[in-house]
Amino acid sequence: MYEEEKRIAILSVHSCPLGKIGGQDTGGMSIYLRELSHELGKRGFFIDIFTRQHCREHPYLMELDTNVRLIHLKAGPEKQVEKLQAYHYLNEFTRNLELFRQQFDLDYDIIFSHYWISGVAGKRIQQLWNIPQVMMYHTLGIVKNKLCIGKPEPKLRIKTEKILARDCQAIIAATEQEKEQLIFCYGAEEDKIKVIPGGVNLELFRPHDKRQSRLRLGFNNEKIILFVGRITPIKGIDSLIKAVGYLKNEQGIEGIKLVIIGGDVHSQPLIFKLKKLADDLKLKDAIDFRGLVRQEELPYYYSAADVCSVFSYYESFGLVTLEALACGTPVVGRDVGIMREVIKQKETGWVLNANQSYQELANKLAFFLDNNKVVPAALCRASTIPFGWPNIAYKISQVLSNLPQLTTVLIHES
Repeated sequence: MYEEEKRIAILSVHSCPLGKIGGQDTGGMSIYLRELSHELGKRGFFIDIFTRQHCREHPYLMELDTNVRLIHLKAGPEKQVEKLQAYHYLNEFTRNLELFRQQFDLDYDIIFSHYWISGVAGKRIQQLWNIPQVMMYHTLGIVKNKLCIGKPEPKLRIKTEKILARDCQAIIAATEQEKEQLIFCYGAEEDKIKVIPGGVNLELFRPHDKRQSRLRLGFNNEKIILFVGRITPIKGIDSLIKAVGYLKNEQGIEGIKLVIIGGDVHSQPLIFKLKKLADDLKLKDAIDFRGLVRQEELPYYYSAADVCSVFSYYESFGLVTLEALACGTPVVGRDVGIMREVIKQKETGWVLNANQSYQELANKLAFFLDNNKVVPAALCRASTIPFGWPNIAYKISQVLSNLPQLTTVLIHES
């Protein structure tokens, strides 16, 4: 039975769901929007996803799926821009969003905003439409700044995230930790926060034969460690490279190959530094930068690998962990996002505390590189079953279906 039909305006201003995954500003959030919209459309919701017009390849309006459309709104130059720059085009974005609504004579029931920049647009349009706004932050600026990794987030973001936490009608947090951070750092009301994790496409991400996967991808008998994600300092790739150096140079383990998936033209300066680090550690032949890889190919990489590493300093959720486990591959990494909820220590992976060193990471990786260590794919996959997208979309649908309608909108200074 379908939910009550509702029309949802999903806002994703800075990141198009069709963007190449693993680029500068295109990662798990884009996958989240595609998969969630697909499932909500099947449940009878009508979904319009609004993003910036960022290239000429994508038409103004696209039918993505049953009951799901993607609309590219003019907002600034017709090219990819940095996230913060997109903030300056929000007046044009919200004006064109309202013109779209008028042109097609639509009435939306809910605004579902993703990331703080979209939340600003959502707040402005909410004051016109007088309907609830649901927020999903995906990452929190104040948490990133506390880590002191990479470029600091602007004060504008921190201030705005706090205002949005106060003014929206519901917040979806991916983990209990994020809920606590929203309450403690931004003063969000506990009752308006619903903890619902992200999901994984269990039909796409499933185990494949390891030998056949390696032949397909050009690997042989190497001991393969896999990294998948955007190439940014917060992902801790430098520590992962040092761990590989420790395994090879200090522990004398031969045949190691670190395969790094992700990165685009904007990532080249950091990739250059990472390659320099690898050269300094005499790892030139042990590090394989594969660049962007289509989603459909990723299951073969996960299946080919002996172990996947997620050594990020911060993950709001941790989609790669789920994808790897769903493909039957153990995961070793820091205690971020959903790691402790899905990994069985020593059995399907290893979760390290935030302050543990790259040497400790190396030791845990070595545990799964041992030729005598066989991890049953079914054991890894079992922990991901509750995170299938139909289950996650059902929980989201319950939030969207039970929001109280607004009688008045309180306009706060931002």
